[in-house]
Amino acid sequence: MTGLTGPGGLTRHLLRRLGGAVLVLLALSVLVYALFYLVPGDPARLACGERCNPQQIAQVRSQLGLDQSVFAQYAHFLQGLFTGRDYSTGTGVLHCDAPCLGLSYQNDQQVTQLILERLPATASLALGAMVVWLAVGIGTGLLSALRRGGPTERLLTLLTLAGTGTPVFILGLLLLMAVCAYLQWLPFPSYVPLGEDPEQWAWNMLLPWLTLGLFESAKYARITRGATLETLADDHIRTFRAYGVGERAIVTRHALRGAVPPVIALTAIDLGTMFGGAVLTESLFGIPGLGKTLIDAVRHVDLPVVVGVVLLMGVAVVVANVVADLLYALADRRVALA
Repeated sequence: MTGLTGPGGLTRHLLRRLGGAVLVLLALSVLVYALFYLVPGDPARLACGERCNPQQIAQVRSQLGLDQSVFAQYAHFLQGLFTGRDYSTGTGVLHCDAPCLGLSYQNDQQVTQLILERLPATASLALGAMVVWLAVGIGTGLLSALRRGGPTERLLTLLTLAGTGTPVFILGLLLLMAVCAYLQWLPFPSYVPLGEDPEQWAWNMLLPWLTLGLFESAKYARITRGATLETLADDHIRTFRAYGVGERAIVTRHALRGAVPPVIALTAIDLGTMFGGAVLTESLFGIPGLGKTLIDAVRHVDLPVVVGVVLLMGVAVVVANVVADLLYALADRRVALA
């Protein structure tokens, strides 16, 4: 049993999950490619523009490799991801380094470069919101469990339900109106890159962090409260009470351990989905992140950008699930035996 729950058991557990993740990512690449490139429509016409004549469209189709078989096109797509690929410009050859996700129809910019330019804004939004939802969610859940049966618990439960039912866009508008319009504590946010002015960047990201963090914190409060109350009903907790251990110490030092594994797993998954799921928050506060990039690409039918962002979102979710599974196994070694 010790060997199974030791480092070797965790290694086998991780290898199994990584093998499954590779298969999922391969299936995801097939699905994404088929969904956006093999559906009815002509990507060459989209890339060329509405004013192109049939000869120009045929030339663009040849340059993009769309005149080849479906299997050859997908093979070139995978080749670009792992080794890069070359694109004909009509007068020369443009090399796209790996991982190559194609060229934007709007400006011939490499999609990978475009994503890397927008990724820091989304990453900073997701990480800042994570700090908020963990602090508020876990704190609220613990306080609710500690004051169970009292008016404090009922108030926190009501606030949690209200937070769960309030759309993130409405929550953001309420914060803008309250903090910026009525109280005038802050000016209306205007995104400033971290490298230009860290202080202004932090002040302008404060409301987006609060909006997304408070929205997500409601479910963390419910999970923390439920897991803590479940642990408080265990026999060893009654033993601590019999020995005179205070209720606050029991909740914070012992019962909280029961809430750690699900919170860890949920945090990793939410952080992965946040890379593409913060569309409304980015649009509301004008943050030039991946969510806003995806909306603009869909509006202009820029297929390579749409495929690139969607594929990155899928990869982030798969990787987050693997990380969550590993962290869960580290928190509860019995998982590695499953």
